[in-house]
Amino acid sequence: MNAVEISRSALDVEWRRLEVSAQNLANINTTRTADGGTYRPMRLLTGPGVSFDAMLGTREFGITPQGVTVLGVEPIADAARRAYEPTHPHADADGFVTYPNVDHAAEMTLMIRASRAYEANLAALSMAQDMYARALDIGRQS
Repeated sequence: MNAVEISRSALDVEWRRLEVSAQNLANINTTRTADGGTYRPMRLLTGPGVSFDAMLGTREFGITPQGVTVLGVEPIADAARRAYEPTHPHADADGFVTYPNVDHAAEMTLMIRASRAYEANLAALSMAQDMYARALDIGRQS
């Protein structure tokens, strides 16, 4: 896997992270989902394509970095907050409405961090393409 493919895999992961965080923010006041339950905020699980341990464990140098991959999406454990709103149509018998426990500040921080990582990988991709173009120019001159 070359530098362009590694940066591309990171761009895909950061884009997916932004989508999951935006979905959490969009559902911050959702009291019921289509199946009738409470929306559960999600987190994206990511990791390297090949573990660092596997790369160090072999004496051969045949294993190359595989970039980053999405391992899955899982719900956040602490996922509900209750508010006393007896007039709400989704209030229970005691007058409480259950909302997803989405931390607005944490989601915004995560989105900013993901967008910065996206920008950094975009810059790395651009530099790799420039280096390949320069190498072609050098090859043409010789």
